[in-house]
Amino acid sequence: MKRKLISLMLAAAVSITALVGCGQSNTTKTEETSGGATQETTTKQDNSAGAELALITDVGTIDDKSFNQGSWEGVKAYAEQKGISYKYYQPSEKSDDAIMTSIGLAVKGGAKVIVCPGYLFEVPVYNAQLKYPDVTFILIDGAPHSGDYNYDIKSNVKAIYYAEEQAGFLAGYAAVQDGYRQLGFMGGIAVPAVVRFGYGFIQGADYAAQELGLAKGDVTIKYTYVGNFDASPENMSKAAAWYNEGTELIFACGGGVGNSVMKAAETAGTKVIGVDVDQSGESETVITSAMKNLSKSVYDAIDEYYRGTFEGGTAVTLDVKTNNVQLPMETSRFKQFTQEQYTAIYNKIADGSIQINKNDVAENVADLPTNLVKVEPIQ
Repeated sequence: MKRKLISLMLAAAVSITALVGCGQSNTTKTEETSGGATQETTTKQDNSAGAELALITDVGTIDDKSFNQGSWEGVKAYAEQKGISYKYYQPSEKSDDAIMTSIGLAVKGGAKVIVCPGYLFEVPVYNAQLKYPDVTFILIDGAPHSGDYNYDIKSNVKAIYYAEEQAGFLAGYAAVQDGYRQLGFMGGIAVPAVVRFGYGFIQGADYAAQELGLAKGDVTIKYTYVGNFDASPENMSKAAAWYNEGTELIFACGGGVGNSVMKAAETAGTKVIGVDVDQSGESETVITSAMKNLSKSVYDAIDEYYRGTFEGGTAVTLDVKTNNVQLPMETSRFKQFTQEQYTAIYNKIADGSIQINKNDVAENVADLPTNLVKVEPIQ
């Protein structure tokens, strides 16, 4: 029941995704649905009639600095390196029918591999894997099910998850090692991936506090889920209030929520940690980002298909061992946290010296075990 509620909450949320490619144009196509009604679907296309590699965007645009863009960069990199045609399709709305229409357009255009970034693709991909058994699907952050949350992954689908708790741990560890003591975590909706980011962030901060010999309570973390993934005045006001109360740094983990936190930080002269992709270009306030290496994940999965080693019918969780979660050290704006420190902690996670709890360790953040860090849950 809990998993159903989480999935329904996510489906109602605004997912963050998309990227506008050069030389592409908008076209509108009307298709007949199974019920006989017509549906208008906007797609972003290049100048060719079709493409062998395709991506269906999640809600948003292809230059969203998040899931759409990160995934698209993997498609684009592989296609251009190998000389393969590629295209993305943008559904007209956030619905299973609209997504299926876009998948149908991609198949008609000759797509052999279709990338679907986000939880909202779980039901559409379940249907598509049956309808198009000769097409390969790469599903990011989800697995196919028919709407009953009984997951069924066919041989033409690979479901990819990430160890967000590891990325969150790295961010929390780096923040405390860099000298920050009054931290904040502002998540979107308490879906598993967001919770893993948050729990990992706390554990990383706690680990660093122990290494530095800090006293209990020296590091504090305000912690909340705002209930949406939106850039809004309300979210900006909440972040501003935290900064005014002394919070030095907020880990913004919620799509558009991050934009609100960045604006508040720019006014307050404080700092932000980004999420999913390198968000250093979004604001000078972003000191680092807890990244999922989306482009690499997609690139590697596509490469498996063309090499004949595609792991269909499986769900995999990518982590530090495969360099699929990380901090972007080259663009990070740390004051004293070094590459050497980062490499050392990264290797400890990779070799198992450090064990990081996931979202199932505690029902509520108040129950998450810590040694030194004081966590203040905010409703």
